[in-house]
Amino acid sequence: MVDVSYLGTGLFAVALAHTFLVSFFAKLSRKFEKGSPMESFLHLLSEVEVVFGLWAFVFLVMWSIFEGPKDAITYQQSLNMTEPLFIFCILIVASTRPLISLSRLLIYSLSRFAEKVLPFPTVVVQFLILMTLGPLLGSVITEPAAITILALLLYRMIDGDKIQSHLLYGIIGLLFVNISVGGSLTHFAAPPIMIIARAWDWSLGDVFSNLGVAAIVAVVLNSGLFTLYFRKEIAKTLTPMTLEKQHIPLWITMNHILFLIAIVATSHYVNVFFGIFLIFIGFTTVTKVYQDGLKFKEGFLVAFFLGGLVVFGSFQRWWLEPIISSLNETTLFLSATGLTAITDNAALTYLGSQVASITDSSKWALVSGALAGGGLTILANAPNPAGFSILSSKFPDSSLNALKLLMAAFLPTCIAILSFYLLGNF
Repeated sequence: MVDVSYLGTGLFAVALAHTFLVSFFAKLSRKFEKGSPMESFLHLLSEVEVVFGLWAFVFLVMWSIFEGPKDAITYQQSLNMTEPLFIFCILIVASTRPLISLSRLLIYSLSRFAEKVLPFPTVVVQFLILMTLGPLLGSVITEPAAITILALLLYRMIDGDKIQSHLLYGIIGLLFVNISVGGSLTHFAAPPIMIIARAWDWSLGDVFSNLGVAAIVAVVLNSGLFTLYFRKEIAKTLTPMTLEKQHIPLWITMNHILFLIAIVATSHYVNVFFGIFLIFIGFTTVTKVYQDGLKFKEGFLVAFFLGGLVVFGSFQRWWLEPIISSLNETTLFLSATGLTAITDNAALTYLGSQVASITDSSKWALVSGALAGGGLTILANAPNPAGFSILSSKFPDSSLNALKLLMAAFLPTCIAILSFYLLGNF
C-alpha cells in the first residue's frame, strides 16, 4: 500500500523541480531533428504551462495503479475546477481585439495627458501608465483579464531582437508582482482572495480597507521606480503604442464589455459563466471581421496548469497546516510570501481557510503574504502562466528561466512586503 499524501507531495516536488528545468529541456530538444518524436517530447517538457498538469496526470495514473482506479476517480470528481475554467473563459474573452483596442485607447489617452506633466519620451510614459493602471484595473475586471490585456499590449511594444535579457525579465517580474498585488482592492478579482472570501465572509469593503491602500502604494512605487531606473533602455528598445487603425463599432465593444462583466459576475457558478462563454463564441463568429483568432491554445494551457495545481493542492495540507497554525502574524506573513514561491497563492490561502484555529489577524497576514509573493515564480499566482504564454515568443527558446524570474521579481516583491507590512492590517 502507498500513502497517497506522500505520493502527492513527492510528485508535486518533482513538478516544482521540473519548472526550474524547462530551459534545459528547450535547449536539449534542439539537438534532435525538428518534428522527431524525441524533439516533440522534449519540447513538451519545456512548456512551463504543461508541467503541473502533466505530473498531476502521472499522479492520478500511479494512484490508480497502486490503489485501484475507484479512489482516484472519486477524488478527481470531488475537485472544484471552477477557477481553471473561469480563467480559461476570461483569458479568451479579455484577449479579443475590441477589448484590447479599448484598453489601448484608454492608456494612450492617459499617456497623452501625462506627457504634458512628465519629462519623459512617449514610450516611457506609456509604459509607466500601462504598468500602473493595468494591474489596478485588475481589481475590477479580474487579474486574469488584466494580465491578458497587459501582456498583449506589451507584446506589441517589445521588440524581441532589440531588448536585452535583464530588461525583459525585469518587465515580466514587475508584471507578475503588480498583477498579484493590484487585484486586491476587491474581493472577487485576485484568486487568493476570491477562493476564501465566502468562507471567511469578507466583503468588498473589508478587503479594500485592509489591503487596498497598501496595494495601490506598492503598484505605484514599483512601476515608478522601475520606469525611472530603466527609462533610457525603455526609450531605446520599446515601440510606442499606437491606436487601432480599423474602427471597431461601439456596439461590438459594448457587447464584449457586457460579456466580460457577466462572466466575472457569475465567476462562482461554472455552468452559468461557461454557458455565457459559449454564447460569446457564437457572437464573435458572426462579428469575425472585427475579431482576431480566439486564443484557445493559451487559455487551455493556463487552465491545464491550474488544474494540475488543484489536483495536487489538498495533498500539501499535511505539511502546510502545521506551519500555518504555529506562526504569529508577522512570521506567518513572511512565511506565506516565501511559500507562495513554491505553492500557488490561491492554494496556500485555501489551505489556510481549512485551519479552524486561525485568527482574524492571521487571516489578513496570510493573504497579504500570498499577494506579496505572487510574482516570485510562474506558479506563485494563477494568472502568471496566462501572461507568460502570450509573451513567451519574446524569450529565448520560448521558455522562462525560473532563477532569472526570481531575481527580477525580488526587489518589487520587497517593496510589496514593506507596503503590506507598514500599511496593512494584521
